[in-house]
Amino acid sequence: MNKFILWTCLLVLGCGQAAAAQPALDVLIVNARIVDGSGNPWYRGSVAIHDGRIVALGNAESLRSTTAKRIVDARDRVVAPGFIDMMGQGTLGYIQDPVVALSQLRQGITTHVSGEGWSSAPTPADMKPVSIDGEQVRWSTFAEYFRILEKHGVPLNVAFNVGAEQVRRVVLGDKDVDPTPAQLDRMKQLVEQAMLDGAHGISSALIYPPGAYAETPELIELAKIVARHGGFYSTHLRNETAGLLGAIDETLQIAREAKIPVHIYHLKASGKKNWPLMEQALAKITAARASGLDVTTDIYPYIRHGNGLDSFLPPTFFEKGHEAARKQLANRKVRQQLRAEIERVDSDWENTYQAIGADFDKVLVTGSDNKSAIGLSIAQVARRDKRDVWDTFFDLVQADTGIAPESMSEAQKVLAMRAPFVMFDTDNGPTNPAKAESTHPRTFGSFPRVLAKYVREDGVISLEEAIRRMTSLAANRIGAFDRGRIAVGMAADLVIFDPAAVRDLATFEKPLQYA
Repeated sequence: MNKFILWTCLLVLGCGQAAAAQPALDVLIVNARIVDGSGNPWYRGSVAIHDGRIVALGNAESLRSTTAKRIVDARDRVVAPGFIDMMGQGTLGYIQDPVVALSQLRQGITTHVSGEGWSSAPTPADMKPVSIDGEQVRWSTFAEYFRILEKHGVPLNVAFNVGAEQVRRVVLGDKDVDPTPAQLDRMKQLVEQAMLDGAHGISSALIYPPGAYAETPELIELAKIVARHGGFYSTHLRNETAGLLGAIDETLQIAREAKIPVHIYHLKASGKKNWPLMEQALAKITAARASGLDVTTDIYPYIRHGNGLDSFLPPTFFEKGHEAARKQLANRKVRQQLRAEIERVDSDWENTYQAIGADFDKVLVTGSDNKSAIGLSIAQVARRDKRDVWDTFFDLVQADTGIAPESMSEAQKVLAMRAPFVMFDTDNGPTNPAKAESTHPRTFGSFPRVLAKYVREDGVISLEEAIRRMTSLAANRIGAFDRGRIAVGMAADLVIFDPAAVRDLATFEKPLQYA
């Protein structure tokens, strides 16, 4: 199947046939420390590039007879395959404001995998038009969306998953209902069309309504369509707190019954009492792989996750849709009922408030219509305003607030990073720091943070192993088999960096800083 990826020549690029047949190169990189993406130890060498492909590898002497339009002296820096962000959220910003791409490119990211529960397509019939260069545009399918991207051009490679939630919303709306056989057939048709258009797989986000309303059999039926086209199933698990292991079991059931590779987004054991579950989760995935299931996962290198504050509310509250739910929050009786449900220690849903120890001081505001709350915890906002913390909480939910709760530990990050099937992501949309008010620092720092903190400073994994996770492992997962390695014939998506100096600068206090 022809996958749709907008391939762009990045950071180092070039253009053609084998060097012997065509000695004039576009780019020759010399004096490089090559980390080829396979996990092998680095070696010194030169990289010859023509027509967007690596056409020769060797030393400077062996390639001296060639000529090149551009010679890049790496000066003993590392040359590696461009990094692959396994979940970088939306792509529309690339053509509305191309500057946002620098939040990815300046991390060394050259390929962005898009789509969680939602996706860019299919879209509902009443989709509101989007402004691009002053033109109002709509689309309904991935094929139409891809034509728009191709028309305007994108600054890096993008690959897409079709969202299970997106398909559900188009056919069923936002309500908590099960599809009829006819509706499920329609959902399967939409997934089929997405795969024919060039989607790489299907993805779900099973804590967010209406995606949370999808039962396992529904997901299996959709995944079977994707499996026929050689795609994979990715998921934000149904529970990342006390129910983590059961949520992984659901994913493994989908893998077995749909006969499909599966990938778990941003694996975590959220909440201090749940931290020991990370070791068990990794053991469960290891055992599944030993049994023949193709299971992988990724993480981001921070102990605070990022989410919308409305994720603290039970999913059943949104069964009539988000708009109707938000209106109800003005009702004090509704607030009291929701508070009682959130304060229950035996909740049967992913209760983040309980997972973080029922402590609003641990919930940092990263974005909100209430601009004065950004950069403070919910408890700090309440103390500043001399208001009840629960009133502050519900007001901030109504203010469309993004948060970063302190939910994980460094120990679980280290455990995950040492598992050979774990990749990396940013889990955030590309961002222009000049136009944003705040964000999670992973937007600007995920990949350099791995190289600076976990490779250079803490020695958790080697440089070569970190690069393998960022490149060939991720390329294999998404089916981009001509990416992720430095070898003759491979695409020349390359990044050059100084391993002694590369570092992230974005912090929770000052997140809008390039690496």
